[in-house]
Amino acid sequence: MAGPPPTPRSLQLPADLAAIAERVEVRVRGLLEHERQRWSALDPSLAEPIDALSDLVMLGGKRLRPAFCHWGHVAAGGHPDEPDVVEAGAAFELLQAFALIHDDVMDGSSTRRGAPAVHRRFVDRHRDAAWPGESRRFGEGAAILIGDLALVYADQLLPTTSPGVAELWDELRVELNVGQYLDMVGTASRRFDRATARRIARYKSGRYTIERPLHLGAALAGDRTLGAALSGYGQPLGDAFQLRDDVLGAFGDATRTGKPVGDDLREGKPTLLLAVAHERAEGAQRDLLDQVGQRELDDAMVADLQDLLVATGALAEVEATITALADEAVGALAPLGLPPHAGEALRDLAEFVVARDT
Repeated sequence: MAGPPPTPRSLQLPADLAAIAERVEVRVRGLLEHERQRWSALDPSLAEPIDALSDLVMLGGKRLRPAFCHWGHVAAGGHPDEPDVVEAGAAFELLQAFALIHDDVMDGSSTRRGAPAVHRRFVDRHRDAAWPGESRRFGEGAAILIGDLALVYADQLLPTTSPGVAELWDELRVELNVGQYLDMVGTASRRFDRATARRIARYKSGRYTIERPLHLGAALAGDRTLGAALSGYGQPLGDAFQLRDDVLGAFGDATRTGKPVGDDLREGKPTLLLAVAHERAEGAQRDLLDQVGQRELDDAMVADLQDLLVATGALAEVEATITALADEAVGALAPLGLPPHAGEALRDLAEFVVARDT
């Protein structure tokens, strides 16, 4: 079996990313602990959904959205210890939890961050209690409500006193849902073309992970002009971020990603990897690609598809695209005249985003 070529080395979290993450986690933990006490006093069963949300948020995650929001703020002249930036970072983490919980329901994914997905947790709760009715419906219904709860908490946390923040937040939430719908349609219709793949990558993940957090951080500092200028960095890096996710979804180590190897191939996600492979596949390779999207794909079939992605040059092209996009992003920083520490942090984050293995 040929296997993929070596991927970029995994990097340690940049020190500033860890510090930003710690402040955000303290805020989220405090909010959810307060909410757990408040609602479990009404009914003990209400501790369960909040515990599930808290476990998901605290179980892992790189806290990239808070980091880009923070450095967008600092780049625009904001104070690095501004409490509103921590509040916004916490809002982004809960928005991410909303997206992950709903995404796992839509995709039928069983695991997230190495643990049972939220809907699976409640499927098991229903089954173990031997309650009447369908365990799957109960689990998915609970997960939808918990995702909605995360979205409400995100909205509550977001500081909206600075001009433009509320409008940005509204737009990025719409973009996130639009991207998710495009992903669903692309998966169902098997639209494996470059334009579809890039559109989904940008709107489902890239924009709300990097570009919009930069915009919102700058808006919190009162500088919406710089926020728009930071798109020259945020847009290509956001695209590179999602392309790296796509590679990990097809080739990643399950012990690092927290998801089964090849899950994106079983789900038939319309990625650039598959778009390039479909353009170049011939003969038996086309027959093999027709198996993409089959939930029953075993490990051997996943390995065969991985070999195909290597043999057609799809993996090499996507890796080259990731590198080119990251270079474009970093190159866009120099003309902006950012404070040196902000520019350095954004360059470090760009390196981390494309070299990560989780």
